[in-house]
Amino acid sequence: MLVPLAGIDATFNSEIVDKGELPALLLLISFGATFGITRFVTHSIRSERFPWLGNIEAGDTHIHHLVWGICLLLVSGLLAVAVQPPLSVTAVVFGIGAALTLDEFALWLHLDDVYWSEQGRQSIDAVIVFAIVSGFMVLGVYPISFDDSGPGLVGAISLAISLAIGWTFVIVCFLKGKLILGVLGLYVPPIAMVTAFRLARPSSWWARRRYGEDKLERSRERFRGEETIAKPDVAGTALK
Repeated sequence: MLVPLAGIDATFNSEIVDKGELPALLLLISFGATFGITRFVTHSIRSERFPWLGNIEAGDTHIHHLVWGICLLLVSGLLAVAVQPPLSVTAVVFGIGAALTLDEFALWLHLDDVYWSEQGRQSIDAVIVFAIVSGFMVLGVYPISFDDSGPGLVGAISLAISLAIGWTFVIVCFLKGKLILGVLGLYVPPIAMVTAFRLARPSSWWARRRYGEDKLERSRERFRGEETIAKPDVAGTALK
């Protein structure tokens, strides 16, 4: 039993610690744990599972957990600049703050408390995107890598063409309403290439601007059962 554990420890040290990826791993763990706990608490409050658990309020004002998340993000920034503690400490504080903040991402977008509505599902998308990016950071993988380019001008041109093609597919994914697959495509280009040629979501920019009635109906049929989330009118809404 000790041999496998020793092997895991050696692999962890060589692949994570020695490569400087430990802060990114701690960020991802703290982010995921905080998001899970936050969702459990909010669902428990909504279902009144625990009588002693409730919203935090100041008078008649409900204080969203978004507020605590913003405070922690500010604290992590101040710590990094002024105190410069171990990077792992800053990463954990940032991860907790990011989870609390992104869990109410839809509130930023709509300037309205839409946590339990269909628009509130956009917060889940934001959390998944952040988790994907953080996960690839732990693996030491980034959307742009200059190590893969060849030497000299030819290598630079080759890299530029490769990035232009890859990012074009990713942008098409975004325009077709495939945010999560588009982000994955930044790291695994074939995903973006395949997704870019597939049918757009009926509520997406691509479908609204480029599809005729027949193709739009095909899109509605393909994504039937998935609620359409309307584009927010930010100028016409106010924070409740």
